[in-house]
Amino acid sequence: MTYQECLDYLYQQLPMFQRIGNAAFKKSLDNIIALCEALGQPQHRFKCIHVAGTNGKGSSSHMLAAVLQEAGYKTGLYTSPHLKSFTERVRVNGQELPQGYLINFVEQHKQLFERIKPSFFEMTVALAFAYFAEEQVEVAVIEVGLGGRLDSTNIITPEVSLITNISFDHQNMLGDTIAAIAAEKAGIIKPKVPAVISSRQPEAEEVFIAKAADVGAPLYFAPDHYTLELSESTLQRQVFQVYRDGNLYLKDLEIDLAGGYQKYNLPGVLQTLEVLQELKGYTITQEAIRRGLAHVKSITGLKGRWQVLQQKPLTICDTGHNEDGIRQILQGLEQLQPTRVHMVFGAVNDKDVTKILQMLPAKYTYYFCQANIPRALPVQELVQKAETVGLKGNAYTTVAEAIAAAKANAAPDEVIFIGGSTFVVAEIEEL
Repeated sequence: MTYQECLDYLYQQLPMFQRIGNAAFKKSLDNIIALCEALGQPQHRFKCIHVAGTNGKGSSSHMLAAVLQEAGYKTGLYTSPHLKSFTERVRVNGQELPQGYLINFVEQHKQLFERIKPSFFEMTVALAFAYFAEEQVEVAVIEVGLGGRLDSTNIITPEVSLITNISFDHQNMLGDTIAAIAAEKAGIIKPKVPAVISSRQPEAEEVFIAKAADVGAPLYFAPDHYTLELSESTLQRQVFQVYRDGNLYLKDLEIDLAGGYQKYNLPGVLQTLEVLQELKGYTITQEAIRRGLAHVKSITGLKGRWQVLQQKPLTICDTGHNEDGIRQILQGLEQLQPTRVHMVFGAVNDKDVTKILQMLPAKYTYYFCQANIPRALPVQELVQKAETVGLKGNAYTTVAEAIAAAKANAAPDEVIFIGGSTFVVAEIEEL
């Protein structure tokens, strides 16, 4: 197999949530358990950190991996979905999975896949666990794909579990209240394993308290111990004064991730690092924390989080796609005080996009588009939904055409934003 033939086989043979949505989600751990049994239980051969949440789990996972790598640990990182290349999903010390490893893994285990019939995600999780075990990583940061309780990653026993912000997303699978969604995320809390919650949310915290008590897991609400003061913010970085239990802990802590929402992620990351040091014996110096957080993007390859693509006109993309994520994006755009915003926007067909469209300002200029995946919401349907809430814009059948139109119309002092869906961001050529 060539690499492309391997990918074609996976995309054609295995149900893929990224492409087809809910039909690919297996409400059972049976397949991943069977896969890992056949592979010799690789998930038990390395230490790990498990990260769940609606928003922020990707950024938090990359921050943790960057710091652990700077602390001297051979660090695995598993995230999803990928933006440009499948190999982005699995990294060791920042290096993407070798294409040859994927080819060999698929060729070697084709019969296993045909017998078990896993989803694309289940296969990918098994692949990541096998690779981390083979590479003998000292610790791996494992990001949940969807939910937590029934997510394929949830067969690990981590050193610590981290749950980031809870918001409305995938309600048809996870529940239509914050408490119900939190209960699914709380499914990663394991007996006696410390659990960190990034933010206090009244509807969610009682769920976490009850779950932790039920399984005897030490529970930490990060904001109870870590508070932040923003002292500098640019399109490239942010600087915080970090207080731990009321005392200045990290003066002028720089992170190279922009976006106001990172202030909700950072306390959880710092609390998780503290748990690793205090309860698990990890050696993580303040210098490692500073180096890791100041260079997250270059260490881990993180893309698509409030990422500046061009200066004139200022062009920004972000993968935020649910109500809370869009709210944070709109706040960030408002802080730029632009004379005009040109928004390239697309969505998927299995979410209630109307609620998000109702949040978008009528004063923006819209370029509606359709990502090149079966799961994309047809652009004409998106335009109709937008018009019902008072938004007007032109329809473009591809993301590239919409971006080209926005660039043609935007003046140098105006702002272009590209987003609405991870899959819209994935088609940006500059990435």
